Amino acid sequence: MARILITSAIPYINGIKHLGNLVGSQLPADLYARYMRARGAEVLFLCATDEHGTPAELAAAKAGKPVDQYCAEMWAVQAELAQGFRLSFDHFGRSSSPQNHRLTQHFAGRLADAGLIREVSEKQVYSNADGRFLPDRYIEGTCPNCGYDKARGDQCENCTKQLDPTDLINPRSAISGSTDLEVRETKHLYLRQSAMRDDLSAWIDSKSDWPVLTTSIAKKWLNDGDGLQDRGITRDLDWGIPVKKGDQDWPGMEGKVFYVWFDAPIEYIACAAEWVDAGKGADWERWWRTDKGAEDVRYVQFMGKDNVPFHTLSFPATILGSGEPWKLVDYIKSFNYLNYDGGQFSTSQGRGVFMDQALSILPADYWRWWLLSHAPETSDSEFTWEAFQQDVNKDLADVLGNFVSRITKFCRAKFGEVVPDGGDYGPQEIALVADLQARLTRYQAHMEAIEIRKAAAELRAIWVVGNEYLQSAGPWTIYKDDPDRAAAITRLALNLIPFYAGLSAPFIPDAAASMAGAMGVDVAWPESAETALSALPPGHAFRVPEVMFAKIDDDTRAEWARRFAGVRS
Repeated sequence: MARILITSAIPYINGIKHLGNLVGSQLPADLYARYMRARGAEVLFLCATDEHGTPAELAAAKAGKPVDQYCAEMWAVQAELAQGFRLSFDHFGRSSSPQNHRLTQHFAGRLADAGLIREVSEKQVYSNADGRFLPDRYIEGTCPNCGYDKARGDQCENCTKQLDPTDLINPRSAISGSTDLEVRETKHLYLRQSAMRDDLSAWIDSKSDWPVLTTSIAKKWLNDGDGLQDRGITRDLDWGIPVKKGDQDWPGMEGKVFYVWFDAPIEYIACAAEWVDAGKGADWERWWRTDKGAEDVRYVQFMGKDNVPFHTLSFPATILGSGEPWKLVDYIKSFNYLNYDGGQFSTSQGRGVFMDQALSILPADYWRWWLLSHAPETSDSEFTWEAFQQDVNKDLADVLGNFVSRITKFCRAKFGEVVPDGGDYGPQEIALVADLQARLTRYQAHMEAIEIRKAAAELRAIWVVGNEYLQSAGPWTIYKDDPDRAAAITRLALNLIPFYAGLSAPFIPDAAASMAGAMGVDVAWPESAETALSALPPGHAFRVPEVMFAKIDDDTRAEWARRFAGVRS
């Protein structure tokens, strides 16, 4: 049995995530996890909230709550929304967990012992008005690269360039807005990534199957300009993992915490320990240590393109630099951006449709289908209300939903709520089965390669083929003169419903469960079209399901477009 470890980039704790965040990591990871489970693999699918750093502190301050309380509350909110979107995490953890504290301090100690951490006295921005240093997002200003006037001290949201607070033009405190700033000396720890450049380069070069997007970003950071730079891994903050060398104090680092981008990826490992400690599993090390069973694990990560540098360079540098037998990622599936109606989704600016808003107006399957079928794999995609309405109406209501409704209602009217007996399959049915088998093979190949849009297109085509067969065979037109032939057509069409349920479950799990439940079977992956399309024998009882997908009318679409005009209230 294949063993698949799957992690999704962990979302910041600072608020509810938008649909661009969802389709850039968690949702495609869930699609792959569901598919691999359906094919019989042993899957461990992990995600967590990223709770440290300036985003958490600033969000808590804005909410007027202690940061630990704010993080606990927002974790519960994000966990509930994940369930609402049917994200099938085996565990949804927290980077503030004791497990992550211990592991982060452990890795820091190992790196220090290996000579891969250096202490640096550096200049940092200090706010006289706030009485503190301003790391990362505590400072805002104009990006020196693109001129965006709301760039943050760690990264420009507009051009994605990584920044230091001292890089910003016309800087100001994100706490008070004060420009009464000065540069002061402070001491920090740096991970000597530059010392590992050759090892990282060789490792990246060994991944010939990675998406071009992943590899190109990794190599750009590795080679452009002055090449891979050492990276600060500590901050002057109150909230975070205290700096320790393993379980020992670190002289000179009192009162400092590890940088969020050092501890956050380590949470992937810690999350597995949390999974065990929560009583959900056993022996997490068999997933993460190659000396304890992880040598046969395939590890797949999912993330947006802005997260690629940290996952291809900084986190692997931590793992490799430790000198311990930890599992390295095998495949990184990265995504471009999903834009919103002519602009960008933005959590910090509240722009776009957010997960709670989406679920307040439509069930998860509508969103899952549209987002995955338009996943920004090779280029940016754009969400518009017109495209959303058109696609879900056509694909879900007119094709899949209509097929299920038409054939179950016809059978009930002519044969009752049982699979009818009589008649034999002819050349048309034999050709249909052969076509579906070929399409099933292609669909599986796309899913295994994590080619999400191609997989969605093939699944849509499989739905269409069934509709075309039903329309062409027309059991309602021949029933009077040839009831046996009508029975055979109906029997095959009814068998298509659990076939569709199994294939569709990774994309639209609720609809799949509804289809299978109506037919009185469990959702199961069809290993062959021929076997699957004879699974329901004559006399097998079923029920006509409720309307699976209601159409979105023009007035409703226009109202939603006005309601979600780009700024979250």
